[in-house]
Amino acid sequence: MKCPFCSHENTRVIDSRPAEDNNSIRRRRVCDECGKRFTTYEKVETIPLIIIKKDNNRETYDRSKIEKGVLRACHKRPVSAQQITELVDEVENEITNMEDKEIASQVIGELLMNKLRVLDPVAYVRFASVYREFKDVNTFMDELKKVLE
Repeated sequence: MKCPFCSHENTRVIDSRPAEDNNSIRRRRVCDECGKRFTTYEKVETIPLIIIKKDNNRETYDRSKIEKGVLRACHKRPVSAQQITELVDEVENEITNMEDKEIASQVIGELLMNKLRVLDPVAYVRFASVYREFKDVNTFMDELKKVLE
């Protein structure tokens, strides 16, 4: 690691510990040439996840989009913010554990619906009605019958 003060190539690590976010390592270093100390942070480099939309367009994964959809579905329902965060965390963990660089939005939608069905049936039907683009009342009724079974 190059010293930011004198640009000397030789520096030593004198202390390492997890950073506050627990997603990186904080290292205190000292320059062998000028003796000044500085801090560096080491973080795992991740490959961005790409979502394949219904129209085959691709975009980078955005957690906030999932959160907005779930929040809308859970509006005025007895579902806490903590439960929503946990649900989104679970889905996010599942899609990152798939180890695919590209994931279809349908996969994420199905994962969300499965979790919402358990969490709150009304929120599930709300989410499904938008996600599956119900065309008429019969489609809506078919989904309701599945929930009631």
